[in-house]
Amino acid sequence: MSEKARVIVTRRLPDPVETRLMELFDSKLNLDDTPLTQDELKDAVQNCDILVPTVTDTIDADVINAAGPDLKLMANFGVWVNHIDLEAAEARSIQVSNTPDVLTEDTADLAMALILMTPRRLSEGERMIRAGKWTGWTPTQLMGHRVAGKRLGIIGMGRIGRAVARRARGFGIAIHYHNRNRVHEDLETELEATYWENLDQMLGHMDIISINTPHTASTANILNADRLKLLQSHAIVINTSRGGLVDEEALIEALKSGAIAGAGLDVFDGEPAVNPKFMALENVVLLPHRGSATIEGRIAMGEKVIVNAKSFVDGHTPPDKVLSTLL
Repeated sequence: MSEKARVIVTRRLPDPVETRLMELFDSKLNLDDTPLTQDELKDAVQNCDILVPTVTDTIDADVINAAGPDLKLMANFGVWVNHIDLEAAEARSIQVSNTPDVLTEDTADLAMALILMTPRRLSEGERMIRAGKWTGWTPTQLMGHRVAGKRLGIIGMGRIGRAVARRARGFGIAIHYHNRNRVHEDLETELEATYWENLDQMLGHMDIISINTPHTASTANILNADRLKLLQSHAIVINTSRGGLVDEEALIEALKSGAIAGAGLDVFDGEPAVNPKFMALENVVLLPHRGSATIEGRIAMGEKVIVNAKSFVDGHTPPDKVLSTLL
C-alpha cells in the first residue's frame, strides 16, 4: 500500500496504543467508546482496509458480506474470536488475527482470586460492611472453606489452565484436569496433575471446577445441567473464559437449591446483560469481565494488534492469523 492504510477501531483503546495507531495508519478512533451498532459496523467495513474489533462487536456474515473490496484484515483486540464469523471472512479473503499469549498471567490471576474469594465468602463480607450490617466479629459468621488440600478440576489445560494450575499448587491445591489431548508427562510431573479422559467422571470428584477452555462449537455449554448435577454439594464453579460455556439457568438453580456451594463468574452469556437471577444469590461472586483488565495486559494486546496490522500492510502474513479450521 503506497498510502497509509485506513484503520477503523471500534472501541477506545489505551492511549499508547491509539497514539501508535495514529502514527502508523490513517486511523479512525472511537473516542466516546460507544459500541457500534450493526449498521455502524457495516458502514465501517465498507470504508477501511483494516478493522480493529473487540469482543463487544458481533462480526457476523451480514457485516462481513457488507465489506468493501479494500477490507482485507480484521485485527481483533482480544484472544477469543468467537464473535467473528471466520468462515464468512475466509470466503471473502479477509484475514483475521488475534492477540494470544499476552493475557495468560492476568486471566490466571483473576481465576485464582475467584478460587480464593468464593469458598471464603469474601464478597458476602464486603457487601455486609458496605450495607452497614456488620456488628462485629462472631465465631460462626460467614464461615467458608479453606482451599489447601482441595481438588481443583481444570477444564482446558492450555496456557491459561496451566497458569491457574501453577498458582493453585502454591496454595496446596491438588491439580486435576480434562483436556482434548493429554499434556506432556513432564508438565504433569511438574504440576503433579492427574489427567481425566472422561470429563463426567472428573466432575464428581472435584471440590473446585475452573473453566479455561475456548468457546467453540464443541465446547459450547460444556458445563450443562446434567454435568452440574454430577458436582458435590460443597463444590464451586469458576468461569473466567466465556459465558456460553455454562448453562446459566441450570447453574442458578444449583446455586439456589444448594446443590453446589458457590460460583465465581467473570463472564456471562449475552453480556453485558447479566441474568438478574444471579443478583438475588449470595453464594456467587460476579465480576464484569475483568480477566485481562490490567494496564500492562491491555497495552500488550494493542501492541499485538499493531504488529499484525503492520505485518499485513508490509505484505506479510499477520503472525497471529487465525484460521477457521481451528474452531
